[in-house]
Amino acid sequence: MGPQSSGKSTLLNQLFGTNFREMDASQGRFRTTTGVWLAKAAGIEPCTLVMDLEGSDGMEREDDTAFEKQSALFAFAASDTVLINMWCHEVSLYQAANWPLLETVFQAMMQLFSSRKTTLVFVIRDQEGIPLETMEPILRERVQKIWDTVPKPQAHAETPLSEFFNVEVVALSSYEWEEEQFKEEVASLRQRFFHPSATGGLVGDRKGVVPGSGFSLSTQQLWKVIKENEDLDLPAPNVMVATVLCEETAHEIYSSFTENEDWRLIEEAVQSVPVPGFGKKLSSILEACLSGYDREVAYYDENVRSSMRGPLEENLLQLVRPAFQSMLGHIVCENLHMFKEAFDKALNEGKGFFVAAHECTQCYMTLFDKGCADALIEQAKWDTSGVREKLWRDIDAHVASVLAAKLSERTKAYEANLNKALSGSVEAVLDEAKRETWSTIRRILSDAIESEVTGFFSGALSDIQMDEQRKKTVLSGMQNYARSVVEAKAREKAGRVLICMRDRFVTVFNHEAGNMPRVWTGIEEIRATTKLAHLESLELLSVMAAVRLDDATDNIERSLSALLSTKPNATDRSITTVDPLALSTWEGVSFAFIVLIQLI
Repeated sequence: MGPQSSGKSTLLNQLFGTNFREMDASQGRFRTTTGVWLAKAAGIEPCTLVMDLEGSDGMEREDDTAFEKQSALFAFAASDTVLINMWCHEVSLYQAANWPLLETVFQAMMQLFSSRKTTLVFVIRDQEGIPLETMEPILRERVQKIWDTVPKPQAHAETPLSEFFNVEVVALSSYEWEEEQFKEEVASLRQRFFHPSATGGLVGDRKGVVPGSGFSLSTQQLWKVIKENEDLDLPAPNVMVATVLCEETAHEIYSSFTENEDWRLIEEAVQSVPVPGFGKKLSSILEACLSGYDREVAYYDENVRSSMRGPLEENLLQLVRPAFQSMLGHIVCENLHMFKEAFDKALNEGKGFFVAAHECTQCYMTLFDKGCADALIEQAKWDTSGVREKLWRDIDAHVASVLAAKLSERTKAYEANLNKALSGSVEAVLDEAKRETWSTIRRILSDAIESEVTGFFSGALSDIQMDEQRKKTVLSGMQNYARSVVEAKAREKAGRVLICMRDRFVTVFNHEAGNMPRVWTGIEEIRATTKLAHLESLELLSVMAAVRLDDATDNIERSLSALLSTKPNATDRSITTVDPLALSTWEGVSFAFIVLIQLI
C-alpha cells in the first residue's frame, strides 16, 4: 500500500517476479492500478500470493477515500506481510505518508478481527542524505504513537502494539537514478522472503491460517465484513482541508526558518564565540515564524491548527538546541577561566585560601546564572541545572588541585626535616638494640612529629585556614610519613641482622663490662659467658624482628630466649617443641609490622 504513482507495482514486480501493470511516466502520472490485483510470486516456496493495491490519494477518486481505507484494511486482514511504500522526503509528513489511513486500519483491526499478528514493512523509497538509522526511530515512534492514541475496545485497552504487529523498516535507492543499486537492495530484501523463519526473515503470524482451498471463501468473507462496516466513513471535509493545509504551512515555515539569514549567522558564530543577546535574538526569530504560522492558518479548524503548531514549535526548538548548547559551553568556559585568574590573583594578594575560594566561586556562579538567563530562549523550557552543576564541579576540582599542589609543595620541606630528625637518632638507638629500644624510638618519633607539625601549621600553612577535619587529614599524612621513615630504617637495619648478631655475640663473649677484654679462668665461666652472649644476640634479634611503633606487648623475646633452654636432642625437640625461628608470624604482632620471618 502507498500513495498513487509511488512505484508500488514496480517494487512488487522486482521483488516477487510478478507482472503487475506499471505506470509509463512518458504518458503522464495517472492511476495505473485500479482496485486490488492478485498474483503468484515467482520462485518462492511455499506458494506466496502478492496483492497490488490501488494507490491512495489519487485524483480520480477525488475526496472519496472510503475504498482506499477498505482495501488497506482488507490487505492488513488477509496478509501475513504488508509493504507500506513511502517516499523518503515524505516520512515526516502526515497525509502523504498515509498516517491517517494507518490510524483507521489500526482501529478497525481491533474492532473487526482477532489479534492475528501482521508484519509491517515500511519501505522508504529514494533514500538519500538522511541515513536509515535516523529515519527508523522516527517511523517506529510514529507507529507507536498512533497505536497509543487510537480508541481501543475494552478488551484491548492495554494490549501492546507487538501483539498485533511486527514492525520492520527498510530503505531503497532511487530506481530511476540508481537502478543497479536499487536492484541489489531489492534482491537482498527478497532473500528475507525466501527464508522467512531465519534471523531477519519477514514472516507473519501463522495462527489461524486457512488451507489453500479455503482462501477464496475466506477473502470473500473478509471483504463482506469490511464493506458492511460503517465506521470507515470519511472525516469531516473541513478537518481534512485543515489537516493538509496546516501541514503544508508548517513545512513551509520550518523551511523558511532554516533559510533565515539571521539564524544562519547566529548558528555559524556560536560555534566559535559566544553571541551577545543570543536568547533574545533567537526568541524573536522563532516568535516571528510561529506568528506567521498562526496568521496563515487562522481560519482553519482550531484543533487541527493546534495539533500541527505543537510539532512545528518542537521541531524548530530541536533545530536550534545545538546552538544553545554551544552557547552554554562558551559561558561555562569563560566563567571557569575568569574564576581561575581571579582565584590566583586573590591568593597572590595574601587572601586566605578558603575565603578566596568561597568569594570567587560565589562571584562567578552568579555571573554564570546571568549568562544563562541571557541565553535562554523564551519558547523553550530547557533545564540548565546540569550545566550549572558541571561548572560548580569544575571550579571545585580546580580549588582541590590548587590546594593539593600547595600542600604537596609545602609538605616536602617538612618531610625532609622529619627525615633528618628521625634517621640519625633512630639508627643510633637501633645500633644499641636493647630491651627499651622501641620505647625510646616511640618517644623520639612523638617529639619529632610534635615539633615539626607545630611549625608546619603555624608557618607553612598559616595562609590556608583549614577546618579541623582538613587539619586531621594533613596531620595523619605527616604521622604516616614519620612512621614510614622509622619503618624503613628498621627494615634497613634488619637486613644486616645476622652480622649484627655475630658482632654482638663476639663483643659480649670477648669483653667484660666497660668493654674491657675478658680474662678466662675456668670451664664454667666459658659456658656462662657463652649463654650470656647468646642471650644478648637473641635480644638484638627480638628488637629487629618487628616494628613496634604502637605501645603493645609481644612474646618475641621470650620465644627466642626459650631456644637456650631447649634440650639438644633434635628428635625430642621436633616432637615436643616448635622452633620459633621457623615461624612465619610472631605472637602478638600484626603481620604488617613483622620485619623478620622464617630465618631458618
